[in-house]
Amino acid sequence: MAGGEASLRPVRWRGLPRGRTLLRVALVAVLLGLAAAVLQTPAGCPPGAVPAVAPTPTGGAPAGGAPSGGTSPGSAPAGGAQAGGDRRAAALPLPAGAVGVPIRLAEPAALAVLRPGARVDLLVVPAGGAAAATLLAPRALVLDVVGAAGAVDGSSALYLALRPEQAQRAVGLPEGSRFAVVVRE
Repeated sequence: MAGGEASLRPVRWRGLPRGRTLLRVALVAVLLGLAAAVLQTPAGCPPGAVPAVAPTPTGGAPAGGAPSGGTSPGSAPAGGAQAGGDRRAAALPLPAGAVGVPIRLAEPAALAVLRPGARVDLLVVPAGGAAAATLLAPRALVLDVVGAAGAVDGSSALYLALRPEQAQRAVGLPEGSRFAVVVRE
């Protein structure tokens, strides 16, 4: 038997790849490195993010002082805007027994007034808009506000803590249903 396909002898590598093969290997190496860097980035940490002010443990006034003017529980003080004017508070952890659900609002401008720690009533208008808005989740806790209020690309959302049955109803709605919120506190 000669050294053909049926041979069990090891195949030797003929040297380093050249030309297009070398370009492909280099591109794969760069993409794998980029994937590893993305996986090592902490969740919710966009590039160039400015650290947010953490809410107080009680959700109210800072320890030893009166509530700062113009703030809601869990939001940054009005005079303490960080560099770049970002007053967004840090996202809250998911409460025990709750399910986190991202909600895209029909009117994304409402995101400008919402902060983590606020309570909202979640309303839904079914697809077609013929029916009146129905209350889906009263006093839902806002965990985070994602994206910019003026974004039209669908990248903005409200991250709410809902009971499991409320979350199931929210995600089970037909496509084209629109969500709205009423700010409680």
